[in-house]
Amino acid sequence: MTKSVYIASSERQVSKSSIALGVIELFARQVRSVGVFRPLVHSVESDAVTEALISQKGVRQSLADSVGVTYKEYADDPAAAIDTIVAKYAEIEAKCDAVVILGSDYDDIESAQELGHNAVIAANLNSPILFVTRAADRNVEQVKRLTESAIEAYEERHNSIAAIVATHVFEERHQGLAEALREVRDVPVSLIPEDAVLGAPSVGAQFDAVGATQWLGQTDFRSLESLHTIVGAMTLPNLLARLKRESTVIVPADRLDLVAGLIMAHRSAHYGPLAAVVLTGGFEIPETIKTLFADAEIDLPVAITQGDTFTTAVALQGVQGTSTSSPRKIDVSRALFSANVDEAALLAAIDLPRTEIRTPTMFEHQIMQQARANKQRIVLPEATDDRILQAAEVVLNRNVADLILLGDSGKISRRASELGLNLSAATVVNPDDPELARQFSEEYAQLRAHKGVTTEQALERMKDLSYFGTMMVHLGKADGMVSGAINTTANTIRPSLEFIKTVPGLSVVSGSFLMCMSDRVLVYADCAVNPDPTAEQLADIAISSAKTAESFGIEPRIAMLSYSTGDSGSGADVDKVRAATELVRERAPELKVEGPIQFDAAVDKVVASKKMPNSEVAGQATVFIFPDLNTGNNTYKAVQRTSGAVAIGPVLQGLRKPVNDLSRGALVDDIVSTITITAIQAQAI
Repeated sequence: MTKSVYIASSERQVSKSSIALGVIELFARQVRSVGVFRPLVHSVESDAVTEALISQKGVRQSLADSVGVTYKEYADDPAAAIDTIVAKYAEIEAKCDAVVILGSDYDDIESAQELGHNAVIAANLNSPILFVTRAADRNVEQVKRLTESAIEAYEERHNSIAAIVATHVFEERHQGLAEALREVRDVPVSLIPEDAVLGAPSVGAQFDAVGATQWLGQTDFRSLESLHTIVGAMTLPNLLARLKRESTVIVPADRLDLVAGLIMAHRSAHYGPLAAVVLTGGFEIPETIKTLFADAEIDLPVAITQGDTFTTAVALQGVQGTSTSSPRKIDVSRALFSANVDEAALLAAIDLPRTEIRTPTMFEHQIMQQARANKQRIVLPEATDDRILQAAEVVLNRNVADLILLGDSGKISRRASELGLNLSAATVVNPDDPELARQFSEEYAQLRAHKGVTTEQALERMKDLSYFGTMMVHLGKADGMVSGAINTTANTIRPSLEFIKTVPGLSVVSGSFLMCMSDRVLVYADCAVNPDPTAEQLADIAISSAKTAESFGIEPRIAMLSYSTGDSGSGADVDKVRAATELVRERAPELKVEGPIQFDAAVDKVVASKKMPNSEVAGQATVFIFPDLNTGNNTYKAVQRTSGAVAIGPVLQGLRKPVNDLSRGALVDDIVSTITITAIQAQAI
């Protein structure tokens, strides 16, 4: 039976849609298909919130399928509207394992009346309520009373409350709020802290609110968030001391001397990025100033409004954003939910069982959550590459890992501002720092003394950022490294082989791929590193791959692949696999391993029942060890291209600390996935 939850409130601006994003991600980790439904909307042809929700991975619906009726239709004929809502919901319910239902917006009619509409709809859909209450400018007792009153109204219409979530919570103001809400109802209670990003308006919305015309800067940056509004009517030194990142700065148009300083502050690693500058008063820009800026590369949006400073400041303070209006807000919403909601308790309250199926979407959500649970520090040596910077912003917004960027902080900040990125949460380490260069080169010279490496040679070697980043991992200044967007695979791996070394007992580093099939995740190895491994190396690869599988929640059942199954064949190639299988059994007797075995016998239960009956692996293998690189590399690519499987990797395995290599053609999503995987490997270590 399809499970569902109705996300409801009793007022506007409680960030229900932000909670819905978190619930969608939570459900997507548990079941194969997740549906979204909004019973009551302003328009069935256009609804920004619904469009944002159905754009999430794991949701496959059109807007028309995802909405019920309009406010007008409900007002004109409530009974007919309820019939339509129930019928449309039934269509989604029939196709999905779980459905997230999002209540209405409370921005069009009287609140008590709208609460009644939601209560009636939820009862007709027979869906438990996740009640969202806003803490914000209320004290604990006020939040408790409002919540209790609203819940009683829902229960009067035969609804059950599954959980309570309080949003916009300030730690210093709302001590004891969770306990107070548990007194309202004995259900799971979660507190989501206030986050400036979620309610922030876009720069474009601010410009529109004050009738401002953009003069300078990139028009694309109008879609970026503005977190603060600051009036800049003082000298530049005093203004700089009051700047906040991602602020819209209001400046009288006759104080154009401040604009150049604000443009520099925007690109500064210490003060930037800023969101925008609004020039008030409508004064004509002098030709001399226009000439000054004519040839300058300015990305910070600067706009001009006719209004005075006071009127403009009041208007800008009143502009509100929505929590689903940008990819950044969506990432922040999901991360806040994951960090602050007791997800196991919520699932139990909704009674949503976990399926054994793991789709690519489920796996992506699962590893993201796994990485968030214990954040690791990942160093990125290639901060001159735009893809690395773009991926870094995504990782930081999703709260997946703490990032270290190698490079000059000024250059990174300037490029980030040009790309419209906020990387202020990342740590920037300058590889030219003389103290670090000395420390790292001395360590490297000591580690490579047996090769005759001098301190001077080591100092030169540390100028290579792959070596510098790897040394950070070696010395514990970072937990893992991701490189290869610019560097070759050899340049990425070589430093690791020189001084991070392999795990004790293993002789070889290998590369596996996490193959996300339509209903499960498998491990293929070695598909990236060793051209023709020996029997001993194959055994090492199998043991490393089993550990990789376990790190990602995959029970390892190892198939040592060959062109022959069991004792049916002979020859050097088969004998190598047979010997490797015995070595695995000797060295890791706890592992389930079978070999030599053909691919069909490893994956197909019918074939396995004929060729290897009673095997714990045949027909249900999860880890596939290929006899050589030619076979492994071609097989993973053939499966990826012909079956639609998602291949994540290569995941370098066998090292004492995680270092992973990117393809030089890697997309931003590929880099995000690799950083996430590296963080999980670091957790395991």
